[in-house]
Amino acid sequence: MARPVTNAAFEGLLRAAGYGNAHAAFARQLNHAGREQGTWRYDAASVYWWLRGRRPGEHAQAAMTETLARKLGRSVATTELGFGAVDSIGMCVYPASVDRAIYTSEQIWTMLGKHLNQHASGVFDSGKALEAALGWRYDLPDKAVSRSGRQQITSTDVQSLYALADHFTDLDRRHGSGSPRTRAVMADFLVRQVSPMLHGAYTDAVGRDLMRAAATLSGQLAFMSYDAGEHLMAQHHVTLGLRLAKAAGDRLYGAHLLANLATQAVFLGHARESARLAEAAIDGAGRAPAAVLARLHATAATAYGQSGERRACELSLTKAERTLDRTGTDPGPRWVGYFSPAHLAGAALRCLGDLRLYAQALRHAPDALNLGSRNTRTRALHTALVAMTHARAGDTDSACKWSQQLTQHTSGIESERVQQRIRALTRTLSAQRPSPQVNEVLHALAALPTVT
Repeated sequence: MARPVTNAAFEGLLRAAGYGNAHAAFARQLNHAGREQGTWRYDAASVYWWLRGRRPGEHAQAAMTETLARKLGRSVATTELGFGAVDSIGMCVYPASVDRAIYTSEQIWTMLGKHLNQHASGVFDSGKALEAALGWRYDLPDKAVSRSGRQQITSTDVQSLYALADHFTDLDRRHGSGSPRTRAVMADFLVRQVSPMLHGAYTDAVGRDLMRAAATLSGQLAFMSYDAGEHLMAQHHVTLGLRLAKAAGDRLYGAHLLANLATQAVFLGHARESARLAEAAIDGAGRAPAAVLARLHATAATAYGQSGERRACELSLTKAERTLDRTGTDPGPRWVGYFSPAHLAGAALRCLGDLRLYAQALRHAPDALNLGSRNTRTRALHTALVAMTHARAGDTDSACKWSQQLTQHTSGIESERVQQRIRALTRTLSAQRPSPQVNEVLHALAALPTVT
């Protein structure tokens, strides 16, 4: 039995324009109107779902108003279509089904395009983050993700998405994501190319790989948004990525995304919620490769360090160190290859410093700075952390020395996280006894370019 129409406004416009029983013809007109948008493949089924509550992207709505206006002989406003506003969608809500995840993905990616030059309203919602973790961990697996559509999707099509994700990951690590330019390109690609692919035709095997690739792109966009200080938007993207990873049946990548959410929660001071997210990731990952477990335990350590739970922090660090030692025989998926001894040392430096165990923390400083040439942002973050730990320990001379080095490592990096570390270092140094050396360093830090 067909589902009842829920968008009466849209149905009325279709009937008035002569498309009441010609949904396929209306879809063809949309494809023609959107020929400059890329490979649109809307059909009668698309119209069916729009009539029953699914919300098309703003680019498709613009084509609808153009097509209907031409037939009706008058202008048509998007508000007449009956789809509501993008901003009204609860996009931190973990989608209950694959169809809902596909539908929501287009809305989130479209919303990103709207807000690239302004901060999205709202704040990180730790409650919604925990709900997403529960949904990812305990919801039943999807039995099938195959679809019937006009555009046939192949394994070769999906592989091109992974290559693009690698490209954006490299740009992010080298230059940061404070500038909206890179995210604008990525958002445009997701809306114009990836969303139509998700609505296309594919087998279950290809569909799961496509979901994994879309989760990878959404996860990368989430991390870039987090690095840029767009925390609500980052949570939107990582929640979607979790659901797509669930559809793909990839529990390891889902655990990785959940750990990213925990990292964001630590950054924002939600230590206890972060610990719960990290533990859920560890539990959900199961018998994971050593590199994946090392990263997850390191994330848990930073959460416990911030919440002042010394025993749990040190236990997590020990687990991370032991598992990382086994990565030579158990390297894990290629996406976790970034996590090196330097990244673990940076986590140890952070969490032990939070526990005010400064001498122990600083033992990890040399390893934390033993980074590859591509990790320019991480080098800046770790250098600032070393300087701040020296300052908190009362060693002003060493703090100033490392602060001077920091000024040399921030060139070309646009990252709100780096800016936050610089601000924290400035506050810590400002509290020290005034001296010409401290004043010189403070002046140098104040002169560093900020993210706009």
